[in-house]
Formats: sequence, C-alpha cells, structure tokens
Amino acid sequence: MAPQRSLAASAAGREPAADWRRGSSRLASAARGKNDHVPVSIEEVRRLALTLPRSTEHLIRDRVKFRVGRLVYVAFSRDEALMGFGYPKEERDALVGTRSEVFQLPRASDLRYNWVVARLDALDSGEMRELVIDAWRMCVPKSVAANFDALQAATDTLDVQWKP
Repeated sequence: MAPQRSLAASAAGREPAADWRRGSSRLASAARGKNDHVPVSIEEVRRLALTLPRSTEHLIRDRVKFRVGRLVYVAFSRDEALMGFGYPKEERDALVGTRSEVFQLPRASDLRYNWVVARLDALDSGEMRELVIDAWRMCVPKSVAANFDALQAATDTLDVQWKP
C-alpha cells in the first residue's frame, strides 16, 4: 500500500516527508461538512491512547500527557481545551494555514519540536483518531507500528466479513 498524501502535504503541493503514517487516511474528515461535527472530549482521546502499544498516561504539572517511553506524543492544556500532538515540522505551516480555525502553532519555545496544537471543540472523532495515531506512530519503533497496522487491518477485515 502506497503512503497517502496528507492534507498538509496536498496544500503544500508535495509528498509527505516520512513513511511513518503508512496506511493512515490523514485528516479525511476535513472534507466533511460542519453539520456532522461532534466535538471531541479528553475521555475519547484517553480511550484511544491507552489502547496503543507502549502508550502510558501521566499527569505532569496538572496537565494530562500521553507518552511512549520518555517521548510525549499528545498533551492537553490545563483547562483541557487544547490538545498538542506530534506532527512533522515540515508540514505544520501548511496544516495551520489551511485550517487555522482548528490548528495553531505551538508557543515560540516549542517551535523546535515536531508539534502542533488543536482546539478540541473544533475536532471530530475521526480527525482526532488520525492525529493521535499518527503522533504515536512518530514515537514507536517501525516494527511496533507495523504490527499495530496489521492488527488493525485484520480487525477491519473481520468487521466487514462478520455481519450477523
């Protein structure tokens, strides 16, 4: 399966910089209308993140963070209105530029990291799922991500085949 172009890469007119998101549909929900928008809660993110291999939750300075080892891939603001997540530096300007009502650059001291911030009330569940899994994928070894993708593909196949 060839890597799909991300929304940010499409906006920038180039291919994605890395193959870590192989199999991801990368913000496919961006094309949907605003009428089917359901805001995301921190509980939804928690349910997803804790199912990912090697992922752990931590409370650091009153902020919820999800890590793989020592690498943080998702973090929330203290008021839980904003979610920061790992995202390639090369593509973040295009992402923020195309969807500035949802995404914003991190504070100046964090611009050196692969990081973007999103407003939770502007994200929907499908979009959140893609962002969290892609951020997690940046932190785990390729073999762990490949095993996860294989398991997801097998589960999707079973869901399609098994209809009572």
